[in-house]
Amino acid sequence: MARNKFDIDEDLESPFDIRHFRRAMVYIRKQKTPMLVAFLLSALSAGIGLSAPLIVQHVIDVTIPAKDKPALLFWSAMTLATIVVSVILATIRSRIMTRVGQDIIFEIRSDLFKHLQQLPFQYYDDRPQGKILIRVVNYVNAVSDVLSNGIINFILEILNLVFIAIFMFAVDAKLSLVILAGLPIFLLVMFLLKTRQRRAWQMVSNKSSNMNAYLQESISGIRVTQIFTREERNEGIFTRLAVNYRKAWMRAMYFTHLVPFSVDNLATLVLTAIFFVGLLVMGPAEATFGVILAMSAYASRFWQPILNLSNIYNSFINSVAYLERIFETLDEPVTVSDVKDARELPPIKGSVTFDNVTFAYDPGLNILENLNFHVKAGESIALVGPTGAGKTTVVNLISRFYNVTDGAILVDGHDIAEVKLKSLRSQMGIMLQDSFIFSGTILDNIRYGKLDATEEEVIAAAKAVCADDFIREFEQGYLTEVNERGSKLSQGQRQLISFARTLLADPRILILDEATSSIDARTERLLQKGLNELLKGRTSFIIAHRLSTVKNCDRILYVSDKGIAESGSHDELMAQRGRYYKLYTAQKMEA
Repeated sequence: MARNKFDIDEDLESPFDIRHFRRAMVYIRKQKTPMLVAFLLSALSAGIGLSAPLIVQHVIDVTIPAKDKPALLFWSAMTLATIVVSVILATIRSRIMTRVGQDIIFEIRSDLFKHLQQLPFQYYDDRPQGKILIRVVNYVNAVSDVLSNGIINFILEILNLVFIAIFMFAVDAKLSLVILAGLPIFLLVMFLLKTRQRRAWQMVSNKSSNMNAYLQESISGIRVTQIFTREERNEGIFTRLAVNYRKAWMRAMYFTHLVPFSVDNLATLVLTAIFFVGLLVMGPAEATFGVILAMSAYASRFWQPILNLSNIYNSFINSVAYLERIFETLDEPVTVSDVKDARELPPIKGSVTFDNVTFAYDPGLNILENLNFHVKAGESIALVGPTGAGKTTVVNLISRFYNVTDGAILVDGHDIAEVKLKSLRSQMGIMLQDSFIFSGTILDNIRYGKLDATEEEVIAAAKAVCADDFIREFEQGYLTEVNERGSKLSQGQRQLISFARTLLADPRILILDEATSSIDARTERLLQKGLNELLKGRTSFIIAHRLSTVKNCDRILYVSDKGIAESGSHDELMAQRGRYYKLYTAQKMEA
């Protein structure tokens, strides 16, 4: 799909959907108790701090003219006390909110990871991995402070404004009106900037996602890059993406910095107006020097919450773009899931029936059409045919990694769409074409699908697939640490470990998708002996391009033209001299 590319921007949502913020409140409400404590501490700290200008006014207008030294010492001590207490309360509040922010990050990230574990293969087929990773890591970090400190600070700054206004009008009403005169201009600036600022940060989100997706893709494919000497070309692509990100960031910061720029200039103009009105218009009779100093202090304090609110607003606008992406991921439908009233699939024997199955990855582009076949329990079935004919699709549908477009798939007579996924997949062993090795020990990797397996069972599975010999050659044997994707192992070794992992689960239905494609001929012959024994009593589906490995299967299905073109044993298909005969003969000649 077109969107499964690193340089395709995701759709921007416009206008802002308030439901995103309401959903974020679910995480905030879980932290309501510590947030309430932090808010009360903040309010108390702010209230104590606001008394300082009043003390200054009283000292200048009353204490100093009266030359009352004991009173001057007392008010000086009170001023110091307000500062110390205010700092202590603010520190306690900061520690509480740090914990709250991390708890919110944990909750959101856990929900994201849990949801990603349940999303179908189709979701991952359609998106670069880097664009998924950035949502779980970067975007969650970006919104945490807004969802914790932002809420409290917003309420607190509003209260600060109210308290400051009360103190201002208590000192002088006329000069208070001078301070408030700048508010309409500020609100006009905010109104003009809000939409452009939000769109700019949405674009930053897109360009960051694109750059991260290409970076992840480049790291994963570094060997291919170096083999084909694509370093310079890839550097050019990354530079282009980085430049686009930088341009988007600079544009977003331009709009973001316009807000504090406006506040700073308005605050300066208001402060100038206070001195102008107080000294030249009102005069000493109406406004004493202490009153003017107190009002100028309150003016600075009044515009500080305005500046803080604008910063909170900026952070909110920035985070909205990330919230949209986070909730977009959480809203991705789990299309392959247990239906309502889904039942447990009882222990199976392994019969499989495709009943008029049609399937398409994209609507209208059918890969399979009206597919019908029945496999008896214990039969070994080989799926062969040209690349892209739908062989892997068939086995993916049996495992219900995708939902069929039409028709039904039955296992022991049970429609797999009506049983619980866990009860279905727990009775199946699936070895996909990509042999993925997780970071950890070899023992852990083989035990991945059966955590309660003993070490003896792990070793027995490894011996059965001829993996025991090379594992024991490592200094630490089965406790050897391997890197993610098994980079220190050969591709054949990774496949053998994956084989052991699959067989250890003791499945009733075994699916092998190109399971021996990276194993040398000698090891494959040894492996085949073990497999022949292990396949007894199990239904097996084997996809292999090397037809010599499937000659002994009970039945061979030639997949082509959106269905089964030929079906029969190796000898029967060879006698028909059809498509299988031509393919097998061509391979024999090449060998």
